[in-house]
Formats: sequence, structure tokens, C-alpha cells
Amino acid sequence: MSKSLGFKVSVSFVNIFALPFFFVLLYGSGFVGAKLGLPHSTPLSFLSLRFMAAGLILLIIAKLIGNQLPNWREAIHISVAGSLTVCLFSVGVFVSIDMGLSPAVSALIVALQPILVALFARKLVNEQLNLAQWFGLLFGFLGVIVVVIDSIETTSFSWVAIAMSVLALFGVTFGSLYQKRYCADMEIFYGGAIQSLVSGLICLALLPFFESFKVVWTGEFIISLVYMVVGVSLGALSLLYIMIQRGEVSRVASVFYLVPVSAAVSAYLLFGETIESTTLFGASIIALGIFLTNRKSQNNMVVSMNK
Repeated sequence: MSKSLGFKVSVSFVNIFALPFFFVLLYGSGFVGAKLGLPHSTPLSFLSLRFMAAGLILLIIAKLIGNQLPNWREAIHISVAGSLTVCLFSVGVFVSIDMGLSPAVSALIVALQPILVALFARKLVNEQLNLAQWFGLLFGFLGVIVVVIDSIETTSFSWVAIAMSVLALFGVTFGSLYQKRYCADMEIFYGGAIQSLVSGLICLALLPFFESFKVVWTGEFIISLVYMVVGVSLGALSLLYIMIQRGEVSRVASVFYLVPVSAAVSAYLLFGETIESTTLFGASIIALGIFLTNRKSQNNMVVSMNK
């Protein structure tokens, strides 16, 4: 094997397997990490600290590396994408769960994201799915239903909590599309810093209208906050931006189907929660769905970005 061929294989492996694997591992475990911190803090208080800390760390990293600052037009686009993908999504999920919505129900609602992205991708970013890829998205959603069905609680029902998860769904859907259309060449560290800091400022601005700032600095809260800052805001979100830059946004969205599986495995490792046989069965269906969505064919997506 020539050096150039070996390099191409290595890059392909990273793009197809390594980046999605680590993204799912970090992003899915973030739901479990949040479970540690929320009992000791109000949702917006937790998110304000998380986003501001992540933004400052990313800003320091970008400054040390010497990356170029985005211009004001790029900064506006980056801020809009971040307010949707980072802020609206996180606020929606955290508040809905804090209001008593089952995490499984919230995960099921957010799992509609790959399908919504595919529906809007053709018009907004000129991506089109073939029939096999549509079947892949449907298989993936079916797999998520199988994974979370045993965890869905029907004893409590709140339209407001459900609405917050729906807001989270729309945030991550249109944020990903906006990111692909207007921020495809975003510098990861400066861009991530802007998105985190803007999200933190939004959460701080919303605090007086919905809740008071409340944090109990327990060991569990500190561990949770550090993990959400480093593992999710710095790690998972940076990987998400890289995947969106390198691939079609509809394909990247399909990886979100594995997030509930990652969350279930993390809950098993950290809290000793049982992994049901349906979780493993659902994971296999999701894997089939992601394979169909991402497999290469002559009728694959045609991507023509308008920058």
C-alpha cells in the first residue's frame, strides 16, 4: 500500500468511524453527567456556568494557538448557529427534564432531529437523500423507540415540558443546518468560544425571568460541571463542528440516533442501571439505519453549498 493510499484510508477511518464514535460517547454520557448536577442547581444556573467556563477555556486555547479571529459577519453567523445548536437545545432539554419529563421521552422527541434535518436539508443546504438513506433514517428512529420504550414514564404528563423538548429539537435541527450553510469554515476554537459565550450570556439574561441563581457546590455538582464543560462543550461539540465541516449535515445528524444508547451505557457504568435486552436490539437497528444513511452509492447526496 502506497503512503498516499494509506493516508487516504486513515483519513477515511477517522471521518467515518473515529469522529462519530467519540462524539456519541461524549455527547451521550453528557445526559448522565447532567443528571449528577441538576439536583444541586437550577437548569439555567448550571448552563450559565457551563457555557461561560467553556467559552473562556476555548478563548484561551485559541489565543495560545494563534488562530485568526473571525470577522464581524462571520461572528454574527457563528453566534446565531450557537444560540440554536448549543443554547436553545441545552435549555430545552435541561428545563424539560427539570420539570419532570422523563429523559426517555425527551430523548425520543430529540431523536426526530435526523429526519427533520433531512426534510429541510434539500431546501436549505441543497442536500438530497436517496430512497435507501430515507429507509436508514426511519430504521434509526425505530431503533431509538425500541431503546427508550421501557424507560418511558406515563405517570406524569406536562405539555409545557414536552414543548421545551420540542424547542430543543428545533434548536439542534436548524442550528445544524445554519452551521453547515453559513459556518462551514468556522475556526473550531474561536468559533466554539463565541458560541459558548453567547449561549452563556443568553442563559444569564433569561435567569431573572424564570428562576433565581442557585448552586450548591457539592462534589457531585463539581464533577458534573467539569465533565459538561470539558467532555461535552469542548470535546463533543468540537467534534460535531468538525463532522459538519467534513460531511453532509443529514449524514452527521443520523449519528444522533446512537446518543440514547451511549446514555444507557453510561448510566450502567456510573449508576449501575440495567441495560435491557431491548436496548441491545434497538442499538442493532440503529446501526443498520446509520449504515444505510451513510453508505456510498451512485445516487448519493448531491451537495452544493451556497456560501
